[in-house]
Amino acid sequence: MTQAEHGNTVHIHYTGKFTDGTVFDSSEGRDPLAFELGSGQVIPGLDKAMRGMKVGDKQTVEIAADEAYGPHHPEGIQKVERSQLPPEIEIKVGAQLQATAQDGQAINLIIIEADETTVTMDANHPLAGKVLVFDVELVSIS
Repeated sequence: MTQAEHGNTVHIHYTGKFTDGTVFDSSEGRDPLAFELGSGQVIPGLDKAMRGMKVGDKQTVEIAADEAYGPHHPEGIQKVERSQLPPEIEIKVGAQLQATAQDGQAINLIIIEADETTVTMDANHPLAGKVLVFDVELVSIS
């Protein structure tokens, strides 16, 4: 039976959870997730966990932050004056915004705090700094 290896396209069903069991994403009710091993299409820890699996294999893998979305960087949190934001933007905690860096790259931001005069935004990935747990099933290899 063929084992998943670098360069293969794998199709998996998965449930992503935090260590407390809270589900943050799942392929349930959807087509399996397909990605090429070694291509950087998924977080490194998940990519590595698939290697050596055979079709039909299931496993639960815990992935440290450095093999997932990286550490949470405090410098990614910025407080700005409300007046610096365009007036049409709805300012509420949890809202996602996009800004453009000096090099032209898009930066995704999440509003984490707001008061009458300031807005605090976080440029870290929402899963940065978190240990992730994935229940995976290898459906097919191509």
